[in-house]
Amino acid sequence: MRYELLGPLRVTNGGETFSLSAPKMEMTLATLLLGAGRVTTKDQLATELWGSCPPRRASAAVHVYLSQLRKFLVSAGDSEGRAISTRPSGYVLHLDGAAYDVAEFQELVRDGRHHQDAGRHEAALEAFELALLLLRGPVLDGLAEGPALSAFATWAEAERLDCLELSVEARTALGRHREVISLLDGLIAQYPLRESFYRQLMLVLYRAERQAEALRVYRKAQRVLRAELGLEPCRSLRRMHQAILTSDRVLDLPLAS
Repeated sequence: MRYELLGPLRVTNGGETFSLSAPKMEMTLATLLLGAGRVTTKDQLATELWGSCPPRRASAAVHVYLSQLRKFLVSAGDSEGRAISTRPSGYVLHLDGAAYDVAEFQELVRDGRHHQDAGRHEAALEAFELALLLLRGPVLDGLAEGPALSAFATWAEAERLDCLELSVEARTALGRHREVISLLDGLIAQYPLRESFYRQLMLVLYRAERQAEALRVYRKAQRVLRAELGLEPCRSLRRMHQAILTSDRVLDLPLAS
């Protein structure tokens, strides 16, 4: 079995995909997945499902959801019905060898960072690209409302952007300038307030001997940040601007290989 939470929630087994049709059921399973291997209390489940205004029979409703989830997981491959166990204060989801896309994503990013630090940029890029493939869209199709699930959805989006930045760094180190410029143009259009994308684009334009364009990117970032946030560019972006103005040779140095 394989649990997939980095997008619409689903469980896969072999070539078959199993999905829950009821949002409350999805939120229940997602909450249990976040605490896999640990007790998720009934109060935590109620908070994720109904916020600060649970119904009078919330405990009974949670019990029904858990009963239905057990049946769902049995149909998805938990033949012995042991994936969810009951504790006095709540419930525990046991992975017991089942794959979990969140754990796979984190491992791939760790591997990519390790390769990047060691100068193995091809291997790093491969790891980051595989990690990005696991991110299939908004967590729970954007239905996450409870505090834990909302925080997880925010984390997943932040990790996706960080992973994109890391993949750009790997491509830049490999000298794939045209590819990186095209990618960053799209990312800046999509995320105009993310300063790191401007900095990365300035660097790769400079290395592609397009210094004037790199300086125009800085001026664009400056205009956007002033208009939208009333702020000046961050220190790292200002440093990149100054380094390009002075043709600082540190910008010509390739990353460790």
